[in-house]
Amino acid sequence: MPASTQSPGPRKRLRWRPWLRALHRDAGYLAVGLTVVYALSGLAVNHIGDWDPNFNNFERAHQVDAPLPEDDAAAAAAVLAALDIRERPSEVYPSDADELTILIDHRSLYVTRSTGAVTEVGQRPRLLLRVSNWLHLNRGKRAWTYIADGYAVFLLFLAVSGVFMLPGKKGIRRRGAILVLLGAAVPVLYVTLSGGPGGS
Repeated sequence: MPASTQSPGPRKRLRWRPWLRALHRDAGYLAVGLTVVYALSGLAVNHIGDWDPNFNNFERAHQVDAPLPEDDAAAAAAVLAALDIRERPSEVYPSDADELTILIDHRSLYVTRSTGAVTEVGQRPRLLLRVSNWLHLNRGKRAWTYIADGYAVFLLFLAVSGVFMLPGKKGIRRRGAILVLLGAAVPVLYVTLSGGPGGS
């Protein structure tokens, strides 16, 4: 009796979407830190005309014993000691007959010799934003350029892989295509309506 032959079963389809989703997920986790840096900095420098994204400006009034010595260096030393400022001034000079200006890093003291009134004007670094802006504007130069390029590649992968993650009507063939076109229309419409780089 001849041996029975069995026909091979249907070939299994390569399931590449689970792998794509896993890679998309892990790339997204890796990009979170840099995305926060660039997002915060982007919001900050977009409104640079309305505020200083790197420093917080302040002004304070103080009072020291008067009258102060006529010698500029001695007067400056007395003011700094009274205000418990231990930084060395970068410059001390008389602004007028009764006013002395003391320059320190990121702040200035305007002293009225006769009354002992002191106006302190300065800047405090916005720690997180200043560092984010420093990175975003590539002040780190060559070494940071490679990191920024790698981050750009991650973003490209996240954008492209996200397009193909879902099958069916929620994927790129139907709903996904509409959303992609809507997103792409935003910069296209803005450039068209604003006139682009050559517009006024």
